[in-house]
Amino acid sequence: MKALNILSAALLAATLTTPAAAHVVLDETNAPAGSYFKATFRVPHGCDGSATTAISIRIPEGVISVKPQPKHGWTVITEKAAYKKSYTLHGREVNEGVVKVTWEGGPLADDMFDEFAFMTKLPNDADIMMLFFPVEQVCEKGSVNWDEIATPDMDPHSLARPAPMLHLIHENGGGHHHH
Repeated sequence: MKALNILSAALLAATLTTPAAAHVVLDETNAPAGSYFKATFRVPHGCDGSATTAISIRIPEGVISVKPQPKHGWTVITEKAAYKKSYTLHGREVNEGVVKVTWEGGPLADDMFDEFAFMTKLPNDADIMMLFFPVEQVCEKGSVNWDEIATPDMDPHSLARPAPMLHLIHENGGGHHHH
């Protein structure tokens, strides 16, 4: 039992000291391909002590039907553009949509955290295993771009400013699974 308590304490300490806790991250990092998904981005702090005044999230190709969640004290701005290809949504072709969502306002103090979310339809393409959502965090002083993308041969934990990442789970056994 004592060994278990030591292990639990070590795991808790590792969880609390992980550098990933300082990054802007997705609350849920796995989702079924082709599903409707609430993408919730957790912003854990400001920029070097300065309060956050805007969060902009770039939407990767294949992620369609984006509907931002309003936040009290924040203005939501969506940027629409043409997709690289057409997608079928509710039986009709769509070839343009939201490619960027920005929340402006707050401010969100450096010693507080908050979450910014949107509903979306995820791609159901067997070739897409992971999606990256580059985020720009603008503060009263300065900004941080959470936009680094790990290549397959890299340790994603080695990145200083990783883009939030979502693993797609494919029903047919393809895709990227963690057990």
